[in-house]
Amino acid sequence: MEEYIVFARNHPVLMMGLIAVVGLIIWTEFSRLTRKYKQVGAAQAVQVMNQDGSLVLDVREESEVRNGRIKGARHIPLAQLKTRLAELESFKEKPVLVYCRSGSRSAHACGVISKAGFQNVSNLAGGIMAWESANLPISQR
Repeated sequence: MEEYIVFARNHPVLMMGLIAVVGLIIWTEFSRLTRKYKQVGAAQAVQVMNQDGSLVLDVREESEVRNGRIKGARHIPLAQLKTRLAELESFKEKPVLVYCRSGSRSAHACGVISKAGFQNVSNLAGGIMAWESANLPISQR
């Protein structure tokens, strides 16, 4: 045990780095365990979409949507989501599937939507890239 204390005294930068990394791991896991939305793969996303009255929400930018989107998806860019939540009020009790290009922005959008009182929110893990990788259809319009 004495050796660890000596090491810590001789290498304070390494110890601060270790503490920072451990802290980030704990924060990430805590965030993952306490989030109010589900992460779903492409196959599970199809099941969510097939539920009655479901909403598919595309939070990508306009330039990304031009390359294609999931058929029937409503487009609201992430930057406008908070101001346009009123448009989605009728879906508060219904399944909502959110996606972006890779799943990062849509995870943030899922957090925003969940905090606004939406009950059944799912994030498409891997975004539209995972959707395309699963050879699922993309609508150009």
